[in-house]
Amino acid sequence: MAKKKAKSASDSVDLSKFDFEGSMEELANIVGELEGGQLGLSGSLERYEQGVQYLKHCLQLLESAEQKISLLTGVDADGNPVTEAYDNEEMDLENKAKSRAKRRTARKSTKKPKTDNVDDSGSLF
Repeated sequence: MAKKKAKSASDSVDLSKFDFEGSMEELANIVGELEGGQLGLSGSLERYEQGVQYLKHCLQLLESAEQKISLLTGVDADGNPVTEAYDNEEMDLENKAKSRAKRRTARKSTKKPKTDNVDDSGSLF
């Protein structure tokens, strides 16, 4: 069986033309070739190096996307969304609870209380 000729690691791959999905597809192709066992040692090393380049590119694209993410924290009195920048730091459970309570409070303050169908008699039935 003829061995596949691996792309040379010295061949510059223009990663800027690849979006996240394209880079992931190329990375999956490389993994498939490496797992297939049809490449020799030098070919495997070259493809591995290219895979690392695609992986780094994917991570850079993800990091860039995370910086653009905003969290919806509530709605103001005019009905406009209130957002805050995405914070990449892990929050502990206490801070997550505070943040969630803050969003709930903001949401409740913009809702009008329902007064119809309210039973003020105090009886259960």
